Amino acid sequence: MPVCGNTGQHPPISAPGQLACARGTCQFAIPGLNPSVGQQDSAHFAVHRPRCVASARSEWARDEYRRMSWEPTLSPEIDPQTTPTSPHPLSDGGDIAAAEKLRELCGAVRREVAKAVVGQEAVVEQMLIAMLARGHCLLEGVPGIAKTLMIRSLARAMDLSFHRIQFTPDLMPADITGTDIIQDSKDTGHRELVFEAGPIFSQIVLADEINRTPPKTQAALLEAMQEHEVTVGGKTYPLAEPFFVLATQNPIEQEGTYPLPEAQRDRFLFQVAVDYPSRNEEAEIIDRTTSDFNSSIEPVIHGPQILEFQRLVRRVPLADNVKQWVLDLVRGLRPTESQQFDWTQEMLAWGPGPRASQQLVLAAKARALLQGRYHVTLSDIRALALPVLRHRIVLSFAAETAKLQADDLITRALQELSQ
Repeated sequence: MPVCGNTGQHPPISAPGQLACARGTCQFAIPGLNPSVGQQDSAHFAVHRPRCVASARSEWARDEYRRMSWEPTLSPEIDPQTTPTSPHPLSDGGDIAAAEKLRELCGAVRREVAKAVVGQEAVVEQMLIAMLARGHCLLEGVPGIAKTLMIRSLARAMDLSFHRIQFTPDLMPADITGTDIIQDSKDTGHRELVFEAGPIFSQIVLADEINRTPPKTQAALLEAMQEHEVTVGGKTYPLAEPFFVLATQNPIEQEGTYPLPEAQRDRFLFQVAVDYPSRNEEAEIIDRTTSDFNSSIEPVIHGPQILEFQRLVRRVPLADNVKQWVLDLVRGLRPTESQQFDWTQEMLAWGPGPRASQQLVLAAKARALLQGRYHVTLSDIRALALPVLRHRIVLSFAAETAKLQADDLITRALQELSQ
């Protein structure tokens, strides 16, 4: 195989029939293929120094990718001579096939949800990423934009048990977790305590309008979200896997609501902003909901498959420079870390904790697989920074008086890091 005169390495494929050097000039023809496209083909074949990525479009390129274990380095601040190349954690056989199966089935889930929900593709994708990363979602949007319908449709497409909990001011923790009740035993004739499981014992739990119940009841979800188990009366009961909490809240109406405490908001992997549909989408919504249109959602994925995909996500490789970029972003948004950005102490009262870094990386790994890649790039980090971080920072009085939002400051940090 030809070797690049600039780098001394085997350059990756840039287009069918061509190879492209990471520094931009050399090209080689591969016997049996037709070289026809220039080396700056597309983002799918993007080449970034100091290492290159081969496409899996052909068997030859896929084999080269596995052999070289090259990943893109998108940050120019990292010295190519000191960036280590670790072996590819995904095995040659089962893991690659599982990654392709993951993408195929998640695409089928999207199509099934689209039978009932018009638009909101980005929201559905973020919910899928959260599930693959073993996280939970907080959906925030005005009433009537299909938040509940999306979650119910997703549960049907995944063949998972589903329960909706309508949060109200008088809802009690036992209404969620369940409680011990006294029953007469048919065997002994004596009375005994029997645990009556609550709606939390489902695989997908919809916490509808979670900010309408007091903190005491909101906290009933904490153990279930983190440990995937529930303790009642001194006994611990495991929850069925996979387990997800998808909560909704209305950002407009504040009267009679109880904002989620910071500790509980941090338990959610994403805070997803659900926006209004476009004009064409709203026109289709009118046609569907004012006629005899009926959608039937079929299950296309099952619980054991989701558990296997969750394990697969954790084996996706992460380049060291991408990890350092995540640390620069997350630590730079803490008021005590003033080295990265000169405005954090003025604009932020509190910043994201270590869980933000962990979950941003996990979510980026899941997104990489959904995009058909076996490695994490900075585009994955940038795409998911807003939903991961927006609920983990607290604005200062100066930021509030300037009418800034959390998204504004996160976007500013992303722009400054990308310069």
